[in-house]
Amino acid sequence: MVEETVVRVLIAERNPLVLSALREMIERDPRFALAECVQAGSALLQAASERAEFDVAVVGWKLADMDGADVLAAIQERGLPTRVTIFSNDHDIGILKQAVRLGAHGFCFQFDDPAILFDTIQAVAHGRICIPYIDVTKINDSPLSCLTVRERELLSVLADGWTNLQIATRTGISENTVKYHLKNLYDKLDVRNRAMAVALYASEKRRRTI
Repeated sequence: MVEETVVRVLIAERNPLVLSALREMIERDPRFALAECVQAGSALLQAASERAEFDVAVVGWKLADMDGADVLAAIQERGLPTRVTIFSNDHDIGILKQAVRLGAHGFCFQFDDPAILFDTIQAVAHGRICIPYIDVTKINDSPLSCLTVRERELLSVLADGWTNLQIATRTGISENTVKYHLKNLYDKLDVRNRAMAVALYASEKRRRTI
């Protein structure tokens, strides 16, 4: 009988009580090993960038310095192989949709049975996507499907690293007009900034090539 590999888990959570509870549960389960505990997204990104030894990051949606969307966007933007399970205390379908669009591999709610979290971590560690089925059925169209052709072109050049000035110069419009179009684009995609929009674009492109 082949012994199952222990899954190494990094926990990122700003609430000390939740962090302590997760730490205790992970340490008591022989299927897992606790790699590290952090409260800030920047600490998680640093660990991921330095190729710290963990298989799955369990990430609270609200961290000390950023939220889960920012973390996922940064992971996409930097091309990190980090596998993330979002651990949310908010039963909001919008959060789930945003997490999935930004490349989360797993998603659990803090009020779920701990067994659900453990099953999700194991599934994600073994290369699978594991998110609540009842909510998955509500995620139908691609988030890019609501964009016009011009907005898709704008998103594409953002992904290529064009600045607002470059976009304005090459399209013959003012920088203020570029900013106006970008704001509309961000609103449609339900993101807050350029990094999140580019991460979403990259996630959609990757899914289409699978």
